[in-house]
Amino acid sequence: MKLITLEDLAPYIHGPDESPNIKPASNYCDEVIDKFYGDQAKIGSRLPWGKSEFTIAFRPGEVSLWLGMNGHGKSLLLGQLITWWMAHDEACCIASFEMKPATTLQRMCRQAAQCDEPTIQFIQKFHRWTDERLWMYDQQGTVSADRVLSVCRYFADKMQGKHIVIDSLMKCGMGEDDYNGQKRFVDELTAIARDSNIHIHLVHHSRKLGDENSPPGKMDAKGTGAITDQVDNCISVWRNKKKEKAAQAGIIDNDIPDSLMIVDKQRNGEWEGSVALWFDKKSGQFVGSPSAGTIDLLRPRI
Repeated sequence: MKLITLEDLAPYIHGPDESPNIKPASNYCDEVIDKFYGDQAKIGSRLPWGKSEFTIAFRPGEVSLWLGMNGHGKSLLLGQLITWWMAHDEACCIASFEMKPATTLQRMCRQAAQCDEPTIQFIQKFHRWTDERLWMYDQQGTVSADRVLSVCRYFADKMQGKHIVIDSLMKCGMGEDDYNGQKRFVDELTAIARDSNIHIHLVHHSRKLGDENSPPGKMDAKGTGAITDQVDNCISVWRNKKKEKAAQAGIIDNDIPDSLMIVDKQRNGEWEGSVALWFDKKSGQFVGSPSAGTIDLLRPRI
């Protein structure tokens, strides 16, 4: 597989040349008819849990903000979803500036194997299976905003990608108080997603709340409010640490979820609400009920 070089990214730093985009309104007639009468439910990538399959869609041309406190499972949950979407022939890229690619892939491999110790043969097959499905941008620490944007453009153009994960916003060369820089960066992400027909997943941290017992919402995002204003979807991931502490004391209540995935903005969909999730420690998977087994994320099987 070809390695991406700085020379490859250079043409994508400043984006494409502008061209006239003023068109007659009648050009959009068929598209509007499709919005009324087409099967909109099938547009966009879906969640792997049957109970929530038609709650939220991750549509081409959108940006989703994944919000939460440190250690609450944002990246882990996204890794599971990326594996699920890869199995549906959607090319994906992960640009994690906080975690080495091998660590990310180790967690995804566990989720795919549905166990804590996959065999060497499975690990090898899994990585062969990811060819032409998954790319990793190997750069940790702070990366300039322009470089991150160029990676998004390159992946959309050269790899014909469907999903790219940026983990996280505060590693993209802007300070927490650089509100104008954050606004410009997210605005450019939305333009890239729209123009390239790709879905961009932006991981972001929430402000420090009084404690971790209450889930954060879109109003709790660090930085400028323009971040949540501009993205298409706002999703919070919350880990029920109060339940974990009770379990350590011998109080077990499996009717209470281990985590919540909270959708409190979906610009192009009608549903907002919470998806209750339970955590399987051996595989690192999130499942849809306390009695549900782990999910076969790989289709076709490897």
